[in-house]
Amino acid sequence: MSAAKPWHPRSRNYTSEFESCRLEAVPVEFGDYHPLKPITVTESKTKKMVRKGSTSSTSSSSSSMIDPLSSVLDGTDPLSLFAATADSVTTADSTRKKRDKDDSLVVGSDFEPWSSKRGEILARYTTTEKLSINLYMSSEKGKATTPGSAVSEKVRTRLEELDDLEEGSQKELLNLTQQDYMHRIEDLNQSLKDAWASDQKVKALKIVIQCSKLLSDTTVIQFYPSKFVLITDILDTFGKLVYERILSMCLDNRGSLPDNFTPESVNDTAKETCLNWFFKIASIRELIPRFYVEAAILKCNKFLSQTGISECLPRLTAMIRGIGDPLVAVYARAYLCRVGMEVAPHLKESLNKNFFDFLLTFKQMHGDTVQNQLVVQCVEIPLYLTLYSPAIDWILQCIAYRAPEDYINCADVWVEYTCRHFTKREVNTVLADVIKHMTPDRAFEDAYPQLQSIIQKIITYFHDFSVLFSVEKFLPFLDMFQKESVRVEVCKCIMEAFIKHQQDATKDPVILNALLHVCKTMHDSVNALTLEDEKRMLASLINGFIKMVSFGRDFEQQLSFYVEARSMFCNLEPVLVQLVHSVNQLAMETRKVMKGNHSRKTAAFVRACVAFCFITIPSLTSIFARLNLYLNSGQVALANQCLSQADAFFKAAVSLVPEVPKMINIDGKMRPSEPFLLEFFCNFFSTLLIVPDHPEQGVLFLVRGLLNVIQDYTWEDNSDDKVRIYTNVLHLLSAMTQETYIYHIDKVDSNDTLYGGDSKFLTEINKLCEAVIAQILDHLKTLGLEETLKRQSQLALYFFNSILAHGDLRNNRLNQLSVNLWNLAQKHGFADTKTMVKTLEYIKRQSKQPEMSHLTELALRLPLQSRT
Repeated sequence: MSAAKPWHPRSRNYTSEFESCRLEAVPVEFGDYHPLKPITVTESKTKKMVRKGSTSSTSSSSSSMIDPLSSVLDGTDPLSLFAATADSVTTADSTRKKRDKDDSLVVGSDFEPWSSKRGEILARYTTTEKLSINLYMSSEKGKATTPGSAVSEKVRTRLEELDDLEEGSQKELLNLTQQDYMHRIEDLNQSLKDAWASDQKVKALKIVIQCSKLLSDTTVIQFYPSKFVLITDILDTFGKLVYERILSMCLDNRGSLPDNFTPESVNDTAKETCLNWFFKIASIRELIPRFYVEAAILKCNKFLSQTGISECLPRLTAMIRGIGDPLVAVYARAYLCRVGMEVAPHLKESLNKNFFDFLLTFKQMHGDTVQNQLVVQCVEIPLYLTLYSPAIDWILQCIAYRAPEDYINCADVWVEYTCRHFTKREVNTVLADVIKHMTPDRAFEDAYPQLQSIIQKIITYFHDFSVLFSVEKFLPFLDMFQKESVRVEVCKCIMEAFIKHQQDATKDPVILNALLHVCKTMHDSVNALTLEDEKRMLASLINGFIKMVSFGRDFEQQLSFYVEARSMFCNLEPVLVQLVHSVNQLAMETRKVMKGNHSRKTAAFVRACVAFCFITIPSLTSIFARLNLYLNSGQVALANQCLSQADAFFKAAVSLVPEVPKMINIDGKMRPSEPFLLEFFCNFFSTLLIVPDHPEQGVLFLVRGLLNVIQDYTWEDNSDDKVRIYTNVLHLLSAMTQETYIYHIDKVDSNDTLYGGDSKFLTEINKLCEAVIAQILDHLKTLGLEETLKRQSQLALYFFNSILAHGDLRNNRLNQLSVNLWNLAQKHGFADTKTMVKTLEYIKRQSKQPEMSHLTELALRLPLQSRT
């Protein structure tokens, strides 16, 4: 046979190979395509494509082929007719959508303009008090400049002129009547136009800044709405002048820009001028004039960026939050809505945010600052609140304009406001209204996200669940979640909030009934397809609820609750495990209350608890959960003097050991079961020490039964856990030979009391010890092969240490056995030298104690062998 040639596999990239095999996706317009329509193939003239190594060009001919089927069907088949109808519907639908989109970009005639409200506001909000106004006084400053510094000096001069206004180049006029005040404002408006016409742009900006500052003055508060109307007229004029100025700079040989121009069609000079205006405004120090002047030229963002307006509106909205006076702030919001509707009526989000911000500042109206101001001006709260009407009316008109009949989204917003600022009565009203609107025609099925959001907001603000569940419409509201997956998610949110915020245990029947219903909903969603992670999460939430339920000293009611919970949550094993632990804890609390001296009634009660556990544990599928719960429940029964019940638990645990599989599932991964079995046996042995023998079962009947199970269990060939378990049995048997055991259970007589060191009892223990030692030594012999010598060394030293700790080395046979084990541990060079040295040093230290002097001779018989 010839020698095989080596095979070198190539490196594969399956992702790129898969992508290369996929068909190219071609977009298809269903209005233009139908399989039964005539097929027309057209070759159109295209540009010549020249590539390296290619001299061919495309042909320039046009031809068409008619599908032979179409001549027969003549376009009259049902599918063709349907396609034609679908084509017209699609076209009409796309046309309608385009029209709706275009309509949203402009304000129609159905929108009541600000100009129609202007006269009404001026007529309604008047005053007889004297007013004041600051007028701008221009000052000429001549400075010589050199030609080389003309540009820099020009910039410096303009900045100094802007600062000049801040430094007092203004005159205050006092004791003006309302009519005089209005005339002065009109004069300022005309001065603005004159300054602009004479190319005094900085002076015009100063006038606008000065006028904007007047909107921060509320000394004659009842006149403020009219002042707002007058001042914003000037702002509107300024915004129009700036926009038209920049627009005129865009004129070239092509003529004026179209209405729907893009920033790309704006020349650099116009853009630079536009940016210069925004930079000037950004240098205004005070918030209110800076906000109003920038809002006035908001439309100019169109020259710079397509997204400029949509980016500026949220920023300007946020700026208003810095205005402390709620009246001044609400009119600033009204002005932003006014210019926003003019330049971008489709951007409703910022308009909505403006109103929501106003709602959040509603408390300020009743704050000390506003109240003190009203006292000084002798204005009553009812009159003061009417001053808000024009601004709120305008904001609401802007928000409502061409808004959809979208009830649930509005309710979603309003419920948060209601939860934050009102009581459960108002929240109940909102929930009732939502139910009323969403129940007909099962409208709730299309609004699950909003309904979930409403629930989330309610549980965010209501942390007292006795209050939450006393809201009459809360549970009927939950009933609208009829899609199971959504309903379960809502229930999980409620339970997470309860576990997070409920500080103390509860027995409130309102809370218990409601949360039992919620937990039952989660439990009933579990089926064969439910993922294990989801089951664990649901079980964790239900367990969190169970732990928070306490009826105090009414233990019988507590047990009744656990019985009901067991019947409701039987499909979630972690919940059953928690219920067993809870009932065991209940039994121990009963023992604590009675100080271990049970009455006839409490004895019957703890037996009922024990019976609950004994019935529940077999229904579990996890074998180690059953083993550990049998052991824990047996310990609880023993502590409550229920000896026969404790024996039943321990027997059940012993009989279950043979069913333990070799591999078990731990968090989704298969693990060997022997380490867990070893841990269980160690815990079991510590309990068996104090379990008294049954008078009818014989001496150490539980220990014998357990040894038989260990002997018959099929252990892994490469495992030494069986020997480690036998070694722990020796520890147990050694402890059982003591006159008084190391620990006891109050009012339970262990074997040290029952047998009192009887020689027959000790003889039985010695026989068991000899049998166990024989099993250990047999196992050590099986490890004599070369591949298992290291395990032999480790086990020999482990057994040596056990004899050293628990054996009487004055016995010659045991002494010799320990020496043999020591030598076996070192025989093949696998022993750790440091460990052996430390062990020997320990023996020598122990030998110095009077009762351990016999260890001196042993230490001399334990040589240390080097690995060489």
